[in-house]
This record gives sequence, structure tokens and C-alpha cells, in this order.
Amino acid sequence: MAQLSLLFLVLLASVVTMPLARRIHVPQPVLMTLLGLVMALVPQIPNVTVDPDLILPLVLPPLIFAVARRSSVRHFRANITSILLLAVALVVVTTTVVALVFRWRVPGLPIAAAVALGALVSPPDPVAAVAVAGSIGLPRRLVAMLESEGLFNDVTAIVVYSLAVEAVVDGDFSVPDAALRFVLSAVVAVVVGIGLGWLNSRLAGRLDDPTQQVALNLLVPFAAYTLAEETHGSGVLAVVVCALYLADRAADADEVAYRLVGNAFWEIVEILITGVAFGLIGLELATVLADVRDSWRGMLGDTAWVIAAVVLTRLLWLLPAAWLSKRVSGGEEEDTPISWRETVVLWWSGMRGVATVALALAVPLTTHAGTGFPARSEIVFVAFSVVLFTLLVQGLSLPFVVRGLGLGIDKDLHEQAVRELWWRAAKAGLVRLGELEEERPLPVELADRLRERQHDRLARLCPEKYEEEESAEARRRFAQWRTAAAVEQEMIAASRREVLTARNEPGGDPELADEVLRQLDLRSTRK
Repeated sequence: MAQLSLLFLVLLASVVTMPLARRIHVPQPVLMTLLGLVMALVPQIPNVTVDPDLILPLVLPPLIFAVARRSSVRHFRANITSILLLAVALVVVTTTVVALVFRWRVPGLPIAAAVALGALVSPPDPVAAVAVAGSIGLPRRLVAMLESEGLFNDVTAIVVYSLAVEAVVDGDFSVPDAALRFVLSAVVAVVVGIGLGWLNSRLAGRLDDPTQQVALNLLVPFAAYTLAEETHGSGVLAVVVCALYLADRAADADEVAYRLVGNAFWEIVEILITGVAFGLIGLELATVLADVRDSWRGMLGDTAWVIAAVVLTRLLWLLPAAWLSKRVSGGEEEDTPISWRETVVLWWSGMRGVATVALALAVPLTTHAGTGFPARSEIVFVAFSVVLFTLLVQGLSLPFVVRGLGLGIDKDLHEQAVRELWWRAAKAGLVRLGELEEERPLPVELADRLRERQHDRLARLCPEKYEEEESAEARRRFAQWRTAAAVEQEMIAASRREVLTARNEPGGDPELADEVLRQLDLRSTRK
């Protein structure tokens, strides 16, 4: 019962800390980690006990799916070079450097155990990085890079970690076998991801209710992860592939209700699971300290060396990687840092999170020979220290770094880009109206009214695009639209109040009232 109450408390904190984080300008994952740390130090709060084998399959699939569905296959193809350099090559390089440093600091440690530590601290967390980047207004290009890197780096890290742990536990390791398993793991994951994506599309097409379609979507990431892992594939890669497949095929422009329900649902899922995941990081500190007892002071030196290796390796890799990515892409449009300032921000955004914690806690206690896993307590302690340093030190200081370097999103350019897209959409409506007039006769009054309404939208979006002689008319239309929009919103608000009154009357049908209220809400959001 105490564990259930603790879970409810963390879920509540996940919601409450959202507005607080915005108000005090602290990223919400960082704030939840701090809250978890405080809770872990309170004696009255019980230690959290979560099976490490359940953390990855319960937390990672929905988080990865929620991030991946905002991307696309086209974006992945366009940025394949930078993704490979960051999500694959950098993970391997960081793993190697950390393994060498840790083995130097702990003489006699099997190299496979050192590689296991290197693998679990190598992948930056996509949720933490994107949450921090979004809260401080980074340019969209850098946010896209962090998202792409975070989606695929867990794949490399988890496979390398699994191979290293098996080498320690079994006492046997073969480089050719490891390389073959790496390739097969990726192939199996792609097959599972595409297969489940296709199956989901077929089943969703037979469901008319958008809530049922979204419920089906909730099951997909868990199914993809579990099926891929059971068939010796990469569960994370399967979730990413499945999400990208569904995102590219969710192209029916008329599925308005599904998009509204789905977007709201996944935002809620992301808020709650992100809060639980990063709250768990802080709460697990009590368990880690209990495992190492009084020996943690002697581990501080090794920890400092590993943190330095993690942080500096990322910087030293990013400097040539940005240049190499531009050369390989041949000048094509790709998300890469275009200045040393952007490279510094991307470097300082490499925060570790959920995957590192889950993999550290999942390190086995013993080998098949019956001996203890070499330096397990120190590996777990060092991993948690890396997570806390990157989240708290880098996460809290990143806004100051961004402001100090003079970076940030250009709000004027962003607003202009949004207006340009709306302009294209409105012009497409006018073109379609002309096509319909040619296909079948429309009443002149109807066509003129629709055309005038569309021109009103164009006038309020980009009045400057009109010809000089039309600009005054465009401004007049814009002023009229603002007046009409304000009046219409007052009318809709009155309608909503009347529906809510009817909902609470004796004999009123709440479900019917909610349906009408939803339609009124949708009408309020129309452009």
C-alpha cells in the first residue's frame, strides 16, 4: 500500500510541477529529479522497490513512441549522417573511452564489465534533452538533432550493454558473434516495427471510434518492444520504426477527431510517465546509497574521472562531427550545428536519464560461476552520479549557457514561418474551390461567400502579401474579421454555458451534452 501511495504522490507531482517548472524556468525532468532526491532523504517515505527488468519495458516504449511520432521517415533520411555520427558512432566512442578510464581507475576489472558501464552511461536521454531544449527556446534545428539522437542512441547502447553483461556473466565473448548479433538485432527490430505498424493500421481502419483507435495505439509500443526483445531484436528500435511507420501513414486529412484525441492522449502520457521516470531517478538514490554504504566516499575519484570522460568525449566528438556531416551531406539541407555556439549548446545538452538508470539497476548480482558481478556497486554508483551531474548541473545551467552565447529561437522568424504555412493552406482551399466550381455547378452566392471567407483568412494571416491597391482592403477585412471573431466567440461561449446548464438539469443526458460541448470547443479553435 505504501508503494501505491508513493506512486500516486509522484504522479500528482508530475502534474503540479509542470506550471511550477515554467514559472521558475527549471526543466520539469530536472525538477522531478530534485523532488525525488528530497523524497529519498525523508525517513518517513519508504524506499521504492521496482524490478529493474520492468523499468525499461514499462517506461521506455511509451516515451520513445511519443517522441518518435512527432518525427517522420523523411526527416530521418534527410539527417541520416548526423544520426549515425551521434546515435551510433558517438555512443561507441563514449563507451570505449569510459571503459578505458574506468578500467584504469579500477585495476584488474574485466574489460567487459568496464564496457558495460561505458554503454549504460553513453546515451543521452531524449525526453530530458528535448524538455530542457524546449523550455529555453532552442532553435528548432538543434531540438530536432537532440530528438533524432535520443531516438536511436538507446538502440546502440542497449545492444552493446547486453553483449558486455553476457560476456561477464558467461565468461565468453566473441567479436564476430557480437557484430552478427548487432546486425540481426537491428534487422529483427525493423521487421517487427514495420509488421506491427502495418497491423495497427489495418486494425485501426476497422475502428470508427477515435478513442478506440488511440487505445490501440497505446498497446503498440509495448507490443513492439516485447515482441522484438523476445525474438532477440532491439525493442527500442522496433518502437521507433513502428512509430515512424504510423506517423508517415497517418496522412488522412479528414481524421480530425482522431488527431485531436491522439495528440491530447500522448501529451498526457508523456507528462505522467516522464514525471514518474525522473522522480524514480531521485527516489532510487536511497537504494544506491544503501548498497554502497560507507564506501561511496572512496568512489568519488573514479566517479569524477568517468563524468569528465563522458562530458569531454561528447565535446571532442561534436567538433569534427559537425564538419564531417556537412561534407558528407554534400551541402544538402540537414540538421547540424552551423556555428561553434550551437555546437557548445548541443554538447552541454547531453543529459543522461531513464535508460542509464534502468540499465544500471539491471546489472546482475552474480555471474554463472556463482561469483559476484565485478564492481557492481561501484558501477551503479558511478552511473547514478553521471545521471545526477548531467541532469542537475548541465540541465540547470543550460539556460545560462544559451543566453550567454546569444542563442535561442527567433520568435519573429517562427511566427512568420507559421503564417506562411497557414497562407499555403488557405490558398490551397481557394484552388480547391475553383476546381469544385468546374466539376459541378455551385450557386454563385455560395461560391462568393466561401471565397470571401477564405480571403478574410488570407488577409489576417499575411496582409503584406496583397498588392498595394489591395492592401487597404486587406486591412479592412482583417479588422472586420477580428470584430466578427470576437462576437462569434462570445456567441459560442453563451452556447457552451447553455449546454452546461442543460447537462446539470434533472433528466439531462451528460453524455449527449458532452458530445455537443466537444463540437462547440472544436468550433472555438477553428482558424
